[in-house]
Amino acid sequence: MTSAPDHVEPASAPEPDPAAEGVVDATNRLEGASRWRIFAVIAVVVLFAEIAALQYTMVASAARQIAPSFPGVGANISWMVIIFGLVGGAATPLFGKMSDLWGKRRMMLASGVSFAVGTLVCALTATWWLFLVGRALEAVAISAPTVAYGLFRDILPRRYIPASIGVVATGLGMSALVAPLLGGWLLDAFGWRALFWFLLIFVAVMIPLMVWVVPETTLRSDQRLDVAGALLLGVGVGLVLVYLSNGAVWGWGRWSALAYLVGGLILLAVFLGVERVVKDPIMDMRLLFSPKLLMVLGAATLGSMVIGIQGYSIPYMTQTPTEQQLHGQILQQALAGSGGLKLPPTMAPLFHTVFNSTLAYGLGATLLMYGVYSAIYSGGVGMLSGAGSGEIARKTGPRLPLVLAMAAFTVSTALYAYLPHSKWQYGLFAAVFGIGFGAFYAACPNLLIEAVPARQQGISAGMLGVVNSIATAVGTGVLTAFLNANPLKVEVQIPGIPEKLTGNGFNVIPELNGWGGYHDGLLLAAVCGAVGLVVALLMRHGRTPATGGEISG
Repeated sequence: MTSAPDHVEPASAPEPDPAAEGVVDATNRLEGASRWRIFAVIAVVVLFAEIAALQYTMVASAARQIAPSFPGVGANISWMVIIFGLVGGAATPLFGKMSDLWGKRRMMLASGVSFAVGTLVCALTATWWLFLVGRALEAVAISAPTVAYGLFRDILPRRYIPASIGVVATGLGMSALVAPLLGGWLLDAFGWRALFWFLLIFVAVMIPLMVWVVPETTLRSDQRLDVAGALLLGVGVGLVLVYLSNGAVWGWGRWSALAYLVGGLILLAVFLGVERVVKDPIMDMRLLFSPKLLMVLGAATLGSMVIGIQGYSIPYMTQTPTEQQLHGQILQQALAGSGGLKLPPTMAPLFHTVFNSTLAYGLGATLLMYGVYSAIYSGGVGMLSGAGSGEIARKTGPRLPLVLAMAAFTVSTALYAYLPHSKWQYGLFAAVFGIGFGAFYAACPNLLIEAVPARQQGISAGMLGVVNSIATAVGTGVLTAFLNANPLKVEVQIPGIPEKLTGNGFNVIPELNGWGGYHDGLLLAAVCGAVGLVVALLMRHGRTPATGGEISG
């Protein structure tokens, strides 16, 4: 029998279990965190990513009310919206790349600080150029959703990623449900500056919440920022967007306008050439032109054109006065003597107006009532569809939500184009569109995540953002061209008064458009949706359950 050893080594302490302690893997992934902790992270990131969409819903529709505060600006008031899209479109890929290099939460916070400074400037200034500077600083926040995709990929447990990605773009209701109603009330009750004060308070609350609740990913791309490539990409995208945003006003074929397009395309071509030879390119060109990524970007282009057309046309259609309202407005002008015709009150019953287009699509809605009749339906359904489509992506693959999105886009635009328009029908059509909206923004980022490695996630999402911005601008620009070709005109007829005294035939009504332009634009959107449906059906990528990027690395 052997004796016991004189000295017994103490049992070594067990290795700590990272999952049991909520400690994370190499990217700071919250594998062991409680469900409430994970939901809190998702909620804060999604609300933070809603900042840009929230301001767009509240501020862009208030351009007419903002214009009188800047005398002499006139039609240039549209630049308050244009510059937001231009700077945001150019900043998105750059912030995406910087998030790969320096941290995704850090870059989201940087965009939030820029937004806060810009919002404060807009709320206080009475100088037009300074107001535009503020809008440019705000626009950096457009990059937040694309950076959030990568942040979720890095820090969330894999099973939560697909559905969370779907929630990022559609939000938790602030921009979809609250903004149309709150924005309309603030505008009516306190004026347009109240919109900016509310936005400043909102971002001031979200920034510390982001710091306290959301962990930073530790994943970094071991590269240097290609400054030359960044400038070529940002300026090139910006010039193309300038042309697309202003071509309808400047004239698409004018050399002074085409110079922006040609200059932008040349810079983008040089960018592609430079990125093939530099040591640390902003994006791997082989990845950018891979079949998977090209199919995703192609589908995103078609879907974003639909979104651009619908997002511009439906608010204008619902806020167009009814025929009875327009008749009353024109009659009041005639009774007041404006327009060269002074009509005696006794002749008011004989006053007759003939329009060159049906006005059956007009509801005469205010901005607030547009939210009640349409926006809350598309936004509310889109919010549910985004989360649901993300879950579908997790179980069956992200291609199926893309098929659903394109089908809903096609159906909704066809309904708008061919069926009558009333309050309840606007709500129904908006709900169908909302299904597609949520599914589209759940499908494309999840398809992207499954196609690219984690270290290229930020810039890849940034390129998706660029495609979305350009395609939305193209859709809006083409619709604008259709609308400009179909102005709304009126002819005043009064028995016993010569035609030359009543206006000499049809006269254009400023800022209103005939049904023909809307109809052509909606048909184009339906065609884009149908072609996108074919692309989605043919797509081989995304037919297996989404892994949250596990397969792609």
